[in-house]
Amino acid sequence: MTSTFLPLASIKSPYCLIILHPVSTSVYSINKGINKPIEFRGLKAQYIWYLGGGLLALLILFAILYICGVNTFVCLGLILCLGAGLFFYVYGLSHKYGEFGMMKKIAKKGIPKVVKVRSRKIFVNLVS
Repeated sequence: MTSTFLPLASIKSPYCLIILHPVSTSVYSINKGINKPIEFRGLKAQYIWYLGGGLLALLILFAILYICGVNTFVCLGLILCLGAGLFFYVYGLSHKYGEFGMMKKIAKKGIPKVVKVRSRKIFVNLVS
């Protein structure tokens, strides 16, 4: 079985490769998004999960308030306000810190400001 490769000039998409076999024609698209962070409507990486978790918490809060007998319109108003606040907060975090920025900031808090050594023995043994 032989394969025929068409020149890229005859293909409209620069990322498509058409392989002609005697029986069928197959179109393979090349994925150019490898090693890029997941992004959904401006949210990057872990912030998608934060927003999903927050929305799930708001759904549970609405159910609890509704079961407790709070007026439906009060529940809706409260959940809509909290939901808008959640969206603004998570989008703000995503734009401020990006994909890895918040994790780096949290890790930076774990680094000590000063290392105190009261003995010279550590440094003397390094030289010899």
